[in-house]
Amino acid sequence: MFKDITLGQFFPGDSVIHKMDPRVKLVLTVLFIIMLFMAKNIYGLLVGIAFTIISYLLSRIPFSMILKSMKPIIPIVTFTAVLNVFFIRTGDLLWSWRFIKIYNDAVNTAVFMVVRIVCLIVGTSLLTYTTSPIDLTDAIERLLSPLKRIGAPVHELAMMMTIALRFIPTLIEETDKIMNAQKARGSELDTGTFKEKVRGMVPIFIPLFVSSFRRAEELATAMECRCYHGGEGRTRMKQMSTAPRDWFACVYVAVFWAGIIVMNMFFK
Repeated sequence: MFKDITLGQFFPGDSVIHKMDPRVKLVLTVLFIIMLFMAKNIYGLLVGIAFTIISYLLSRIPFSMILKSMKPIIPIVTFTAVLNVFFIRTGDLLWSWRFIKIYNDAVNTAVFMVVRIVCLIVGTSLLTYTTSPIDLTDAIERLLSPLKRIGAPVHELAMMMTIALRFIPTLIEETDKIMNAQKARGSELDTGTFKEKVRGMVPIFIPLFVSSFRRAEELATAMECRCYHGGEGRTRMKQMSTAPRDWFACVYVAVFWAGIIVMNMFFK
């Protein structure tokens, strides 16, 4: 399951979304999140689904990658749906058995929440799929640059955020290797009661933490050897600049924003 997690990974490409200014992509991603939470009905979420599908078609990221990335979040989505179905008691009664009662509002809310969560995860993942960690760092630093006037360590904050995001795939790969090593030594990680499974995670987390601290120390040593002392006075090899495609992307997002507003007005 761990090897199916693609959060934080970058897939090089030559699509129009890959070529966009990372600052614009970051802002539009935030607007996309707001757009999803603006939707008040399933018709509004259909607009969000259309936006996500078209964006992936433009990025040329294979849909098989989307399906692969969805596997780890299936338990979360399922748990959310079950909670909504069994604990919402409003609307017309659809089915009843002893103390279990399912209402139409519960089903509608469950579907609505599942679609929103899936769109949220799949849509925001496109940012890391199409943006390299270095570009993402520069974009975050540029967007937060006004905070430098009040003494905020913007460069260091952007660097820490990007390093954390960058090492997610590395830690996932390391976890998968440790689990395979433990299984080869006879550990029963997939069998037994829930308590036994939790106890079986201890031999995985300890070497994972040790490996993480070792990698962090190696990274810090490497940065010191390269005379890294923060962002003061540093220059960039690539200067970010907007292009016509970035403005077209803004118009593209504005059209879907308008679609969400229309759906909220006419379908309540």
